Amino acid sequence: MRTERKLTRLDRVFARLDREPERPAHIDVPRMSRHRVVLFASTLAFYAAIVWAIVVTSWLVRLDWQVMFFRPYQQWPEIHAFLDYYVVLGQRGPTAVMIAAWLGWRSWRQHTLRPLLTLGASLLLLNLTVGAAKISMGRLGPHYATGVGSNEMWLGGDIFPSGHTANAVVTWGILAYLASTPRARRWLSAFSAVVSLGVGLTTVYLGTHWLSDVVLGWVAGLLILLGLPWFEPLIARAEALVFDLRDTLLDRRRRTKAPAPTPASVPAAVPVAPVEAPGALSPGPAGDQEPAVREPVAAARPPRPPGYLAPGPHLARSERTPVTPIGSRRPPQSDRVTRGTASARPLTGG
Repeated sequence: MRTERKLTRLDRVFARLDREPERPAHIDVPRMSRHRVVLFASTLAFYAAIVWAIVVTSWLVRLDWQVMFFRPYQQWPEIHAFLDYYVVLGQRGPTAVMIAAWLGWRSWRQHTLRPLLTLGASLLLLNLTVGAAKISMGRLGPHYATGVGSNEMWLGGDIFPSGHTANAVVTWGILAYLASTPRARRWLSAFSAVVSLGVGLTTVYLGTHWLSDVVLGWVAGLLILLGLPWFEPLIARAEALVFDLRDTLLDRRRRTKAPAPTPASVPAAVPVAPVEAPGALSPGPAGDQEPAVREPVAAARPPRPPGYLAPGPHLARSERTPVTPIGSRRPPQSDRVTRGTASARPLTGG
């Protein structure tokens, strides 16, 4: 009795991936719509408002100091060990490796470089914008604060905005940005929001960032995700350039590996002048006939003998020197009588 193997959930997932078409056309590229432009502008204004509130030492700075004096890591010490590992989800190195591995596998499955190029463009924008803001504002962290109630700006620090939070928003939010279906986009957006929110609050719990650093980190990461559609034409151009370069290198490699065709050795034809019959006359200009002058005929080149023949003249069979073999080639037979001798048969009759 033959029983069929029951497919597991992992088998069904891989079977579905095997049916995935190459370069799927249903995946739409996000465009910079009017709604997205309005959302980007309002987020940018909120970014500027937070920076201004810190510069003028408003109520947001006082809130930062109140949270710092609260010392959350002393209020809930039992979760300190877990949050030490959880905050790694916001570090640029480990998260970039994990997301790049997933997007690289997806690029290989879909035969497109857009996921990897989009991740590279987002990380480049993150380093440029967040890094420039950190260096230009130079805010010190809670552990290095110099005066109670001060904004700690332009003192050589590099924590404003929070790099962990901005990196978590971008690296996990890029999964939602590259989602192929609206349902997957909603679920991945919620997942990236929860992860980035947890990473930001973890840095406040550990005392490495002010609360305003985390808020500005969320806004900075969201600005990069909202502005990515402006870079989609550049990403498509870079993808086409990479594929063209790959095709060029493959064609060059095929041409170098293919053997060059050797021209066939064809003997050159020797021009032979037409030979006229002896005594033929050629008409002259005045109608007189003069004997025609013969053109010198190039002697035909004797054909080369084949390589398998022995050198030297070939003699006829009658001209060859007979060679008598020494001894007989047949084995001796005692019962055989030589032709022409008397037979040793007994005579019958009487």
